[in-house]
Amino acid sequence: MSDTIDLLEAIGKDAALRHATAEELADVLAKANASDGLMAAVKQGDSALLSAELGLNLLLVNHDLHTGGQEEEESPDGEPGEETPDEIPADSVLG
Repeated sequence: MSDTIDLLEAIGKDAALRHATAEELADVLAKANASDGLMAAVKQGDSALLSAELGLNLLLVNHDLHTGGQEEEESPDGEPGEETPDEIPADSVLG
């Protein structure tokens, strides 16, 4: 696996390799005895073997939350401000 990581690093550092066609890159990797996973990713565009070789697991996270946000309430005149109660308790007026 460390050879694969070294090859990926070399591809990332070398603009000629980074922008090479799949055939050109496959030739370079074949000469470097690249792993089957890396060769499959380059030749066939299938990264499943490479992911398995590197021990990567696909994690899916649901970012669609169905909870409401907290919005500031508007005052009766349409300006953001203090909340106004719908009903004033009788004891606060009389007391």
